[in-house]
Amino acid sequence: MFTKVLIADDLGSINSGVASVLKDLEVLEAIQVHYCDDAYLKIKKEAFKKTPVELLITDLSFLPDHREQNFNSGEELVNILKKENPELKIIVYSIEDRTQLIKKFINDFKVNGYVCKGRNGLLELKDAIVCVANNSRYISPQIKQLLNKKKHLEIDDFDTELMRLLSLGKSRSEISAHFKQNNVSPSGLSSIEKRLNSLRIEFKANNIIHLVSIVKDLGLI
Repeated sequence: MFTKVLIADDLGSINSGVASVLKDLEVLEAIQVHYCDDAYLKIKKEAFKKTPVELLITDLSFLPDHREQNFNSGEELVNILKKENPELKIIVYSIEDRTQLIKKFINDFKVNGYVCKGRNGLLELKDAIVCVANNSRYISPQIKQLLNKKKHLEIDDFDTELMRLLSLGKSRSEISAHFKQNNVSPSGLSSIEKRLNSLRIEFKANNIIHLVSIVKDLGLI
């Protein structure tokens, strides 16, 4: 089991609940912070002292307040820590259930666990901590179900950017120019039109506005 664990959440009640789980698991030291910057600095400080934090349990959403921060979200924190401290194990504990974002944490950031806050959140978190301590990855059952349910509705990075620009009110001609300027391929207007038609059919959308709405509701952008 882990010796030193850091909990990062801006709600004290959540931190206390996670700390109680760690106590049940006989973790010797559970450090609680409410800001991403504090989490980052604490992990760096403990590593410098050669008493490293072994596991970070973090939320993704941190509400801004009077204090200026370098890291404004759990996503930014996880991204930098996985680059600078690849040996650090990380469990995301969040209500966030957008498919594309979850896949980013699992596939790109290589987090060791993703637990959904909810009625059984702390019980699942306990299982996740044990699982990660044994060098396995843990994904909440509802997240697995969500990913499987939407598996046939995958969109790639090109589609995501295309949908994002449409949601901002960009015309097809403007999107084509944007793609050409940023060396995104395909960038031709006809190629963009063909891809949009394919997406409309795939998502059973009546028109482009409906398509953007569906993709947003599914959490794909």
